[in-house]
Amino acid sequence: MHTAIITGASRGLGLALARALARDGWRLVVDARGAEALDRAADELGRLGEVTAIAGDVSDPEHRRALVEAAGERIDLLVNNASLLGPSPQPALADYPLDVLERVYSVNVLAPLALIQLALPRMPEGGRILNITSDAGVEAYEGWGGYGSSKAALEQMSAILLGEQPQLRVYAVDPGDMNTQMHQDAFPGEDISDRPPPEDSVPGLITLIDGDHPSGRYRAHDLAGVTA
Repeated sequence: MHTAIITGASRGLGLALARALARDGWRLVVDARGAEALDRAADELGRLGEVTAIAGDVSDPEHRRALVEAAGERIDLLVNNASLLGPSPQPALADYPLDVLERVYSVNVLAPLALIQLALPRMPEGGRILNITSDAGVEAYEGWGGYGSSKAALEQMSAILLGEQPQLRVYAVDPGDMNTQMHQDAFPGEDISDRPPPEDSVPGLITLIDGDHPSGRYRAHDLAGVTA
C-alpha cells in the first residue's frame, strides 16, 4: 500500500485528489485548517480506504511533524496543496499589508519546503512531490502580487529541488481555473459557475503520480488522458 500526504484536503482540489487516490488503494494522511470540514471529508474518505486526518495549519512546525509521523516510515507521495489567497479582494502591492504578505508566504512557500524537508528522509527512490501552483505564478496579473509572487517562489523552489533531488519526481502543477471556494474568494461577488469543477483537474495529477513523466512544470489539463 502506498502512502500519501495531501495538505488542504477538506474541499476543492485536495479532496477531489484524495477521493481518487483512496479509490486506488492509497493510504492517506490529510489535513486542513478547519476541523469540522476535515472531519466531514475524513468520514467520506474513510469509506473508500485508510485515512488519517489531522486538523491544523501547515505553517505550524508541530503540525507538520504530526503529519509526517502519521505517514510512517515510507512516504511515496507528498502533495503540497494547502494555500492562502490573502485579502479579498486582492490589494495592489503598494497597499499590501506586509504582515499579511508574510503570512501568505509562510503558508504558500515556507510550509511546503519545511514539509518536504521532513518527508525527504522517508521518501523512496521514485517518490513524488507535487507542489500545486497557479498561472498567477508565471503571469503578472495586476492585483495578484501577493498570491502570485508566492506561487512564483514555489515554482522556483520546485525547479531547484528537482535538480537537487534527481532520485525523486518533483512536479509544479498548475491545476487551471476551478470552481472552488478559493477561486470564489479571489473574485468576490462574481459568478464563477462557468469554471470547471476541481475533479476535472484530477486526471492530470494522477497521470503524474502513476506515470513516468520527468520532473518539471505541468498544466493538469494538458496531461488529462495522456500517458508517459
